[in-house]
Amino acid sequence: MTEIEITTIAQRPELAARLWDMKDSWPQFAQNDSLAWLLYPRMVAELADYVLVATDGDEVIARGFSVPFALHAPGRDGALPGRGWDQVLMWAFSDLRRGVAPDTVSAIEISIAAHRQGEGLSGRMLSAMRENARARGFAEVVAPVRPSGKPAEPDTPIEEYAYRTREDGLPHDPWLRVHVRAGAVIDSVAPLSMTITGSLAEWREWTGLPFDATGPVRVPGALVPVRCELEQGYAAYVEPNVWVRHGLAHPSA
Repeated sequence: MTEIEITTIAQRPELAARLWDMKDSWPQFAQNDSLAWLLYPRMVAELADYVLVATDGDEVIARGFSVPFALHAPGRDGALPGRGWDQVLMWAFSDLRRGVAPDTVSAIEISIAAHRQGEGLSGRMLSAMRENARARGFAEVVAPVRPSGKPAEPDTPIEEYAYRTREDGLPHDPWLRVHVRAGAVIDSVAPLSMTITGSLAEWREWTGLPFDATGPVRVPGALVPVRCELEQGYAAYVEPNVWVRHGLAHPSA
């Protein structure tokens, strides 16, 4: 049996081109986010120290993206943004361009190969992401979490879902539960964390659904309904996420 290895792309640049080889569980519409199309290649090229990859022998079985940014810069003041995932990506690359020193790392994505899910790899990747940030001197990792159980309840308000707990006090949502078990605390809701728009023809292609009436459309894999505007010829998805904070011990501690 081979041993699973988790490294950064900076350590193993030959794996950069293979990050998307594995089949993951992202719905097709989520692969058409404009900001992701623009910035994912830049994360690999410019922030390789924060891009993690797990391999089992020669097989890529998980990937993790994170970005350093200045959460405590003037005007941000340590407050996690309502625009969540979109905003933290824009802040990270704005800071990089302007030479602003980062003080925090944000998780962007952890994805597991479809045939390796259920093995605890998501928790291992999260631990590796935390350790990678801690080793680089950061005191905190934040994450705009996409709750894995929320697609089953698209009409439940995110504020209600995010803070729902089990009898043992842990979050009801499985992915939030992994974060809390790893030491995170739920901070706030990001009500418009990711926005994906497209023509009705595009949404029909992405989902196989008719998109033939104005109003909400429940799409498999979506956390909330997609809004169809039939007369205007487009549909828009505004995804809420849940901000969590992971405090880290300093390497010298």
